[in-house]
Amino acid sequence: MNWGLIATGTLGSFLASQATTLGALPVFFVRSMSQKTHNAFLGFAAGVMLAASFFSLIIPGLHAAGDLHGDSKVAGALIIGSAILLGAGTLQLVNRYAPHEHFISGPMAGAERSKLARIWLFVIAISLHNFPEGLAVGVSFGSPDQTAGFATAFGIGLQNLPEGLAVALSLAAVGYSRLFAFGIAMLTGFIEPFGGFLGISAIAVSSELLPWGLGFAGGAMLWVVSSEIIPETHREHQEGLATFALMVGLAVMMSLDWIFG
Repeated sequence: MNWGLIATGTLGSFLASQATTLGALPVFFVRSMSQKTHNAFLGFAAGVMLAASFFSLIIPGLHAAGDLHGDSKVAGALIIGSAILLGAGTLQLVNRYAPHEHFISGPMAGAERSKLARIWLFVIAISLHNFPEGLAVGVSFGSPDQTAGFATAFGIGLQNLPEGLAVALSLAAVGYSRLFAFGIAMLTGFIEPFGGFLGISAIAVSSELLPWGLGFAGGAMLWVVSSEIIPETHREHQEGLATFALMVGLAVMMSLDWIFG
């Protein structure tokens, strides 16, 4: 068992999770965030996650799968394609059967009915989605090129910033103290290191699990972007700004991965 590798992957996912804490800090200074600004942040995060999914997870997974099967491109494509579908399918099942509100829009949509309950369901939603994000970071550190791990951790960290602020502002808006709102937002991020630990531990046990883990994490991230983040940024008919922010995020993450990868 490579405990050093496990520690690195777990630490990477922990550091990415702390971006949630950093994102929640403005709750002590601001009362709200405009929907336009919110959509721009989420669009940028979606672009970062898209780039990280392919450049840091799926493409390295294809190479890893090919290496394990005599450089067979067919085997690599079948394994990673299956793993992507498995990761996305798992998130779909979690989304369907776990009680939670939509990724961002729930309490922030202004619905008065059961508003407090909706906000807490929203907090649960953020926590649920943090697990596969931590898994993605942990697994990426199992790649032969560990710069993929740092790139993924950076991408997930950027995506966590608006999440932390959304949780904190939602709780503060219904009367909770700003300190309490900040504390809950911080706690939602702590599920990520558990996902990171499980992901990198599986890779440390058997290198043959690496392509499956990379593909699974990539599929999970793509599901979050497609099913949750992009629809949310298009709700207020601000597609232009959100799409531009997504392209900027993708270009930034692609450049960082290419330069430092």
